Amino acid sequence: QVQLVESGGGLVQAGGSLRLSCAASGNIFSINSRSWYRQAPGKQRELVASITNGGKTNYADSVKGRFTISRDYAKNTVYLQMNSLKPEDTAVYYCNVDTVRGSVWGQGTLVTVSS
Repeated sequence: QVQLVESGGGLVQAGGSLRLSCAASGNIFSINSRSWYRQAPGKQRELVASITNGGKTNYADSVKGRFTISRDYAKNTVYLQMNSLKPEDTAVYYCNVDTVRGSVWGQGTLVTVSS
């Protein structure tokens, strides 16, 4: 089984930056891809960005050019660098990994962007 621990959320002013981290432990060799999702109040959870084991990345249109997903193989950690944040980026951000046994979610970290 894989366990995920997220960190890095908080309160930031519009135009600011935050970096989220998601450290994986356990059976990390079963991980196929890593993603960040977010869920704003009253809205459905949506994919923000993903990265495959081969390094291929994918972004939601709303964050392209502002957010960057990356991973540190040695630390088994995936990051989400968020720049030029907007109030509409306010949400709980969840780390997700796709494994051979299914999907695993982190506990979520709140990002609040003030105007």
